Amino acid sequence: MSVLAVCRMLRPLLFLAALAVPCQAVAQAREVVRIGVLAFQGVDAAVGEWRPMIAGLNTALPAMDFELLQFDHDGLRRAVAAREVDFVLTNPGHYVELEAEFGVARIVTLASARAPSAERAVGSAVVVDAGRSELNRLEDLAGRRVAVVGREGFGGYQLVWRELLRTGIDPGRDFAALIEVGFPMDGVLDAVANGRADAGIVRACLLEGDPVRAARFKVLSVRAEADFPCATSTPLYPDWPVATLRHTPPALAKAVAIALLAMPADEAGMAWNVPADYQSVHELFRELQIGPYAYLREPTLSALAERYWPTVAVVLAALLGWVLYTVRVEHLVHARTAELREALAQREALEARMRANQEQADHLARLSVLGELSGTLAHELNQPLAGIGNYASSLLRRADNGRLTDDAVREAAAEIGTQAERAAGILARIRAFARKRVAQREVHVPAAIVADAVALLQGMLAHAPRVEIVDHLAAGTRVDVDALQCQQVLLNLLKNGVDAMSTLPHPEQVLSVTLGQHGTSVSIAVRDVGCGLDDEGMARLFEAFHTTKADGLGLGLSICKRIAEAHGGRLLAARAEPPPGMVFTLILPAHE
Repeated sequence: MSVLAVCRMLRPLLFLAALAVPCQAVAQAREVVRIGVLAFQGVDAAVGEWRPMIAGLNTALPAMDFELLQFDHDGLRRAVAAREVDFVLTNPGHYVELEAEFGVARIVTLASARAPSAERAVGSAVVVDAGRSELNRLEDLAGRRVAVVGREGFGGYQLVWRELLRTGIDPGRDFAALIEVGFPMDGVLDAVANGRADAGIVRACLLEGDPVRAARFKVLSVRAEADFPCATSTPLYPDWPVATLRHTPPALAKAVAIALLAMPADEAGMAWNVPADYQSVHELFRELQIGPYAYLREPTLSALAERYWPTVAVVLAALLGWVLYTVRVEHLVHARTAELREALAQREALEARMRANQEQADHLARLSVLGELSGTLAHELNQPLAGIGNYASSLLRRADNGRLTDDAVREAAAEIGTQAERAAGILARIRAFARKRVAQREVHVPAAIVADAVALLQGMLAHAPRVEIVDHLAAGTRVDVDALQCQQVLLNLLKNGVDAMSTLPHPEQVLSVTLGQHGTSVSIAVRDVGCGLDDEGMARLFEAFHTTKADGLGLGLSICKRIAEAHGGRLLAARAEPPPGMVFTLILPAHE
């Protein structure tokens, strides 16, 4: 037995030992791990798109040498059948086909920054020349020439096929021609541009990456998909998975899954998540009766005659076998569907519990902020209450001395009312901020959210520092957010700034809040002139349970970062320029 064969046999043990055994002791070369990828945009584009993933795996698992092999649909299927690859990276439709035929199993799902979630990431766009005013809806494609990558293309044909059938258009019957151009997908756009086709089907977001293309073409029947930045003619489906094959060692699959899940997002915003639910893809294939559900297609009499022409006996036997097979598979499908529904119900219940726990955590975080500020609350309320007491005593003295006049009564009553409203306003803001409630997004003016957070801070601090608000936003700028959660983030940032300046004389303490445009988003920057942070503090700034305060829990900034990301935004931190101080910037998507 060769040395390389011995290394291959020991590979699972090497991974279980955390790659502690040096491979040089068994073989001179590192073990090669081959990842087959569907190169729908061509070989060069595939190499560029997935290079960060390969580099990250080679760094995380130095005992292995990961290689990326590019294929089309048929080539990747043949490679899986021949065991020429150890992992596959392909679109959701192709994965479901490989899963049914070869038993591949997904271990992670791609998470794109531009997609709302891993379950809602892939769509298709039907594009036509921008000057074709007569083509605006999918129904207008009847009798037209349509270019596609191929009939097996998931985002390049099958998603639109389903929507066309729902509008009453059968591509095989109602198109003037269905033109298959093959990979790369850019060939579809070329066919439309040169007049070879009236329309083309491409993956959503292919146009948005190129301004020239975006101006050259338009998308038919654009759907309103929440938080999805690209024009799509279809609903959204799960993103691409990485899947293992039956011959892939479980230890290797586990090590790769852990490495991918731990891998940070690359420059394009792509990261990896736990495996998504691909039930929507199964429902698509079942409705189209393709892939693993091709058996649901009822054969026509002419097809039966052509296939089973040798003898009537063969036809009857085949028909009987097909009926028995269909009944059994239908039973298995129903049983599996019931299991999937039960699993989905359990998952939804778990997600509901997680949401409830997160709302509880947010509530506790707000109460924590109020707890830190509550020491000065009594002093702040004492001023209006003292004013009320003084005016009431003045009325009693005037009455005892016989000098009580109507003007004096009205003046005292007005001041008592003013001071009472002031105290009630302070308590109302605190009560609204502290109450437990379900997150609810609405359209708000950013400046109003900032003003409420500043008012809440100043209403609770006896000697609040001066807060300067600078608004550079255009009139009419709005954000679609949960206002209370955003106030929670801003109040945390303002409170941290107050704590950072606690050693400065009060006249020198100043906070500035600047509202501005950050690309297509809104930025809210909170700056203090405090002591700032060292390198270690900057590195662990958003780490849960890390704090520089003696009585802090270390959850404030961690929760604020999660709230920002849940709104599709970010929370950034940097040292102030010029120093001293820190600048925390909350970035939120602008409402269109």
